[in-house]
Amino acid sequence: MRLALDLAAAAADDGEVPVGAVIVHEGAIVATSANAMRGDSDPTAHAEIVAIRRAAAALGTSRLDGCDLWVTLEPCAMCAGAIALARLSRLYYAAEDPKGGAVAHGPRLFAQPTCHHRPEIYAGIGAVDAAGQLRTFFASRRD
Repeated sequence: MRLALDLAAAAADDGEVPVGAVIVHEGAIVATSANAMRGDSDPTAHAEIVAIRRAAAALGTSRLDGCDLWVTLEPCAMCAGAIALARLSRLYYAAEDPKGGAVAHGPRLFAQPTCHHRPEIYAGIGAVDAAGQLRTFFASRRD
C-alpha cells in the first residue's frame, strides 16, 4: 500500500485526485498507476482502470486471476465492475468512500446477484494516510 500512497501523492502534485493503484501477481508488481483523468482528458482514467489495463497488457491476458489490486480509495461502480470483469483475486483498499464507493457503500457491487466474480476484500489498510491525502487535496481546492 505504501507504493500506492506514493503514487497518489504524485497524482495530487499533478492536480489529479490522489488515488494510486498497484497490481501484484505472484509476489511481483506487474502494474502501477494513479488517477490520470485530467492529464489524459479521459473520465475513465481512474487509477484502478489504468492499472488493470497495464496488468492485462503485461501479462498478455484479460483475466487477472491470481492478481491482487492495492488501491488507496474504495473503488467506484465503474472500477468495481472492471475488477469483477478482470477476475482480480483480491482487493485491498485504504480509505472508504461513502459518497462514491461501490464496494462497502452505494450499490455494493460485489454483493449483487448479477455480479459473477467477487474478489476477496480487505479494507482499511493505510486508511489514515489515504484519507489525509484526500482531505488535504480537497481542502486546497476550496481555499
